[in-house]
Amino acid sequence: MVPMSRADAFNRSGFSRFLNSPAGRGFRLVAGTGFLVVGYVFREHTLGVVAMAYSALPLTAGGLDLCWISAVLGGPLAGAKVRQCQLPSRGSDSAA
Repeated sequence: MVPMSRADAFNRSGFSRFLNSPAGRGFRLVAGTGFLVVGYVFREHTLGVVAMAYSALPLTAGGLDLCWISAVLGGPLAGAKVRQCQLPSRGSDSAA
């Protein structure tokens, strides 16, 4: 039996299922907008600039249906491919 990779383990987790669902995409868009707004308000400070720069990650993830965590772990970047990984495999349990 081959051990599951970290990317596969993450992509099958409940957290990944939430992040790659429509609600998760909405959450990432709201969180990214929040980082952007807070960063803009505090743009004179280093952390404000960092918050604005960081907002690009959740905004692109939610807006473009990307999963940066999966990609960092060696899995697919596209949310659609992550969702395909989450489907139960068929054919291995079918009767002949």
